[in-house]
Amino acid sequence: MFNIERWQEIFDAIGKNKLRTFLTGVSVASGIFILVLLLGVGQGMQNGIAKEFESDASNSIWVWTRTTSVEYKGLNPGREIIMTNQDYDFINRKNEKYLEYKSSRARDWGIVVSYKKESGSYGVEGIFPDFQMIENEEMISGRFINQNDIKERNKVVVIGNKVKKDLFKKDKDPIGELIRINDIPFMVVGVFHDKAGEREEDRVFVPSPIAQQIFSKGQGIDGLAYTLKPEKDFETAVRKSQEFVASMKGYLKEKHVISPEDKRAIGVNNSLKGAKRFYNLMFMIKTFFWWVGICTIIAGVVGVSNIMLIIVKERTKEIGIRKALGAQPGSIITMILQEAIFVTTIAGFTGLILGLTLLEFAGPMIQTNFIANPSVNFNVAITTVLILILAGALAGFFPAWRAVRIKPIVALRDE
Repeated sequence: MFNIERWQEIFDAIGKNKLRTFLTGVSVASGIFILVLLLGVGQGMQNGIAKEFESDASNSIWVWTRTTSVEYKGLNPGREIIMTNQDYDFINRKNEKYLEYKSSRARDWGIVVSYKKESGSYGVEGIFPDFQMIENEEMISGRFINQNDIKERNKVVVIGNKVKKDLFKKDKDPIGELIRINDIPFMVVGVFHDKAGEREEDRVFVPSPIAQQIFSKGQGIDGLAYTLKPEKDFETAVRKSQEFVASMKGYLKEKHVISPEDKRAIGVNNSLKGAKRFYNLMFMIKTFFWWVGICTIIAGVVGVSNIMLIIVKERTKEIGIRKALGAQPGSIITMILQEAIFVTTIAGFTGLILGLTLLEFAGPMIQTNFIANPSVNFNVAITTVLILILAGALAGFFPAWRAVRIKPIVALRDE
């Protein structure tokens, strides 16, 4: 029940010790302010990491081969390993129930691509239709390579937005135009945008069989790209992806006579495994930030508690008179707790609002490789409010308990 007299007592006590109350409030406000900023930075780091993973599908697996580094079964190290269409087909059949998207890659770099008088040197990749989803490419215009292009060996090409800017005039629609790759005409059927930026947009995609033909690769391929079907939770997805990678590497090493100890011949980039490391790191960083922020709040709460102990000491005779007149222990505890919670909450909300305001205005301006739009969500803000209330209760509990234990006869003798 609201008691106006009790609130008048609280404001009178605060008014008599303005500087002391102000300094105590500053310590609490700074603790909450620092906690909010740390949590905002933590969220910003998570946003930045998530942005880094946007360029490709979050569960992608990339495979490529190099030269062997270990002698095995009489074969010297330094052998070049080249995967084939047969490897790609076998892996697909064996893992069909686990695969979501799949594509081989037959590519070459520094290929001259020209349109009329304009030309440039770009990377050309032979891929399958699923590659669009694996690379997370967005079509600006036209379409991507489709299954009919693979079947009919159509000489069609999908170009990156940077290639379009280089070869075509600003207002020129490239769809349906013929460009030349190694002096072979290809019809442009699509233009793509990559979230990773222009460094990924200086490529052109053609059907895989055509790339193998124009690059004289025969049945050879340069890499494999996969995504696995979603699982019920992150840990299961990581485990399944690791099992798939182990099975695939085992097959390739056996097929191409590679030592089980050779860690160089077959390269694999498992984005889920990398994501797990990053998210584990983020969990540790956020835990550390919470710890630092809460320790800072505790320092402020200790200050509030010390102030309340001083207040109890100063009001010893008053408390003794209250008890002598029949005041119940609960009313005395409530009086002390109410003042502590009031000071802590007001100071804490001030720090919270200042922290949120700073993040609201400064957050969108912070865009680095690993920090993007630091912010604090609603649930975290509610959590800090609960921490404030708990902190205020803790700050007032021990002084209140001391006040309850004061004997009236001793208190009345206090000077």
